[in-house]
Amino acid sequence: MHELSDLFDSAAARSLDARASAMAGDDGQTLMAAAGHAAWQCLMQQWPEARHVCVVVGAGNNGGDGLVLALHALQAGHHVTVMGLSGKPPATALAAWAASAFFEAGGVINAFSGSLPVSDVLVDALFGIGLQDAPRADAAALIEAMNAHPAPVFALDVPSGVDADRGSAPGAAVRATLTLQFIVAHRGLYTGDGLEHAGERRLAPLSVPDSVRASVPAAAALWHQDRAAALLPPRRLNAHKGSSGHVLCVGGNHGSGGALLLTAHAALRAGAGLASLATRAEHVAAALARLPEAMCHAVDSDAALQDVLQRASVVAIGPGLGQDDWARALWRGVRDSGKALIVDADALNLLAQDPQPLPQAVLTPHPGEAARLLHSTTAVVQADRFAAAAALADRFHAVVVLKGAGSLVAAPGRCPAVIAAGNPGMAVGGMGDLLTGIIAALRAQGLEPFPAAAGGALLHGLAGDVAARDGARGLLPTDLLAPLRRLCNPEPRDV
Repeated sequence: MHELSDLFDSAAARSLDARASAMAGDDGQTLMAAAGHAAWQCLMQQWPEARHVCVVVGAGNNGGDGLVLALHALQAGHHVTVMGLSGKPPATALAAWAASAFFEAGGVINAFSGSLPVSDVLVDALFGIGLQDAPRADAAALIEAMNAHPAPVFALDVPSGVDADRGSAPGAAVRATLTLQFIVAHRGLYTGDGLEHAGERRLAPLSVPDSVRASVPAAAALWHQDRAAALLPPRRLNAHKGSSGHVLCVGGNHGSGGALLLTAHAALRAGAGLASLATRAEHVAAALARLPEAMCHAVDSDAALQDVLQRASVVAIGPGLGQDDWARALWRGVRDSGKALIVDADALNLLAQDPQPLPQAVLTPHPGEAARLLHSTTAVVQADRFAAAAALADRFHAVVVLKGAGSLVAAPGRCPAVIAAGNPGMAVGGMGDLLTGIIAALRAQGLEPFPAAAGGALLHGLAGDVAARDGARGLLPTDLLAPLRRLCNPEPRDV
């Protein structure tokens, strides 16, 4: 069992299932037997002391997988309770085949009557990948009983109630301790509600040949720590500050100078050769005292901005910008400059008020900002984060980082990236300002918009994970700066 970087949607999973079953020369029994056996092995590996197993099964093929597991548990001498909504055999022919073998071994399917038995492990085989709507009341009650039970929950393929494609939980959903996915990793378990409900995720490829797997395109790519080392090559020995780019950070309206300072500090720690701030005059002295490595300019109009703009290779605009006349003037000047842009915070809100394409830009909205850009609601964005990110990328002809649990990076015509880093401690003001600076620094060092956006989001999340080792609660954006520098230098060159 292992985890791959490719993530798939339900249509691809079904296609691979059908192709693998056709190669096996049966109607899916071989694959179901393999899935149930892999699940049993995983259960024994994770909970070797478990002796009483309760398997909750549905009427479909996911229930069949659970019944194969239950048969293995029964044959191993464990105390097995199988619970269904009705107590009747599953409805599909394939699951009925698994039920028949379970019945022949003396197994029984019990009807759920409001409570679950004392168990060492609960196995969730209620729904598979096909569920898109909220579970009915009877299924919801069974799901809530699983969540209330003190035993750990082992979900087969997908936690029941989670949409495997969208990563949302439209109603009651199982909170699994461990989820074992079959054949492919499901993209919905790596973002949004899917992250919350899946627990630890593992993959059982079930010996599906690589040639079959390669015949179906992935729906997303998981960016994890292994990619970080390849983002930035070692510096050349004759490098100078100009060869690593000049990031101009624009924003910091009255009372919000700290946001822009975080952006500039992150840009420098992520390797930018030069960083400048264009901000309100009141912030200049404090910014220079706090970050003397940055150049700081008092800018009171678009005209004053133009001199600074000419010297920049990348512009990060939005942190602390505001939406007054000063902010609008700076936004228009930056928007029309032709520079590589990283657009965040209030610059996104100004863009939402006057939408237009921004090729070569990277947009970094949180769900609320994404909703404003799409003239939608935060709930709609979160219900299908993949669709929202794609819609933003298409609407603005730009690379989009949709922030949140399992941040997504989308661009027109590209397979989206899912960032496998970050933690709840990063849900604090100022974290997004750091991300803006990191992405700007990667762009300044020569990365194209998509790898700069995905790589910046990955470095940001990894730095947050390192910083959170001392505790997620109370994490501050500045706590990420030291680990960020280390992550940007994975293989230091000997001199």
